[in-house]
Amino acid sequence: MKIRIVGAGLALLLAAACGGSGGDEKTTSASGKELGKVTLMLNWYPYGEHAPFYYGKKQGIFEKHGIDLTIQAGQGSQKTVQATGAGQTDFGWADTPALLSGVSQGVPVKSLGVFMQTTPASVQFFKDENITKPADLKGKMIASTAGDALTKTFPVFLKANGMSEADVKLQNTDPAGKIAAVISGQTDALLGYASDQGPTMQDKAKKPVGYLRYSDFGLNYYSNGLLTSTDYLADHADLAKRMVAASSEAWAAAEKAPQEAVDAMQGASPQLPPAAVLLDQFKTTATLLHTDATEGQPPGVNTEADWQKTIDTFAQAGMVTNPKAPSEYWDASVAPKG
Repeated sequence: MKIRIVGAGLALLLAAACGGSGGDEKTTSASGKELGKVTLMLNWYPYGEHAPFYYGKKQGIFEKHGIDLTIQAGQGSQKTVQATGAGQTDFGWADTPALLSGVSQGVPVKSLGVFMQTTPASVQFFKDENITKPADLKGKMIASTAGDALTKTFPVFLKANGMSEADVKLQNTDPAGKIAAVISGQTDALLGYASDQGPTMQDKAKKPVGYLRYSDFGLNYYSNGLLTSTDYLADHADLAKRMVAASSEAWAAAEKAPQEAVDAMQGASPQLPPAAVLLDQFKTTATLLHTDATEGQPPGVNTEADWQKTIDTFAQAGMVTNPKAPSEYWDASVAPKG
């Protein structure tokens, strides 16, 4: 696999980062109900995937569960995992590979349940590239970001489809620059989330985008979900359960009302994608909520077998050293009820 380095690209803006409430701060709703004030740090600036949290807040779902929710932008799953472990936010929304890696490095966090149980990881390209199967990637230049989960698992994806790392060329590109690299023709494709970069790239270029989803070609693993610190979970177990229950209800409600869900994001961030992109992103996200083992269950219900498969995948990719049992990464006791 050949890797070429390019410039740093667009600089990221710093996300606002007020600390977590610690679960002890209370507020009172308009109806006089006492609420626990909590913060949730996202994995990135708000985009369509995050609509259920804003919708749940607007619809009073979190308030119904006794929660006054503040949503903060993030700067990548790894930073969200670290911030959650350090108590800078009460809850995080982050990619499971980043959580697994963080736990391996001693970050004191636990998953409260993965909601995106089918990975959105994919190779993305303009459809006029005539790429329909992994073998069509041979000789292509692909924008990737060294060290992230997409790039670390790409060799596993290639191997599952009878290819080797030498069959493609990777151009190391910062996350903010990958779309520009494809649009400008620097690369033929990028590694990204089908629920994120693809709809944005299609909107910017006004050209249809195609995907080779890892999950369609023999490789699936858990993606984004809720987490908290082990200290917070020990000290505020009831509040953590209510946060999970409220999030599950919000995701189920948003799945039934996608347009209303993305409309609830209005004003969430100066970097918010256009309305049509938000809707496309969330509709794609809604297809990722279950595996065969959890079909028909509320959003956020996980299985030990799916966790083990994910752990094994990232141990193979070298992102998890000394892999542990699923219970070391995930607390099943807070799972939402059907």
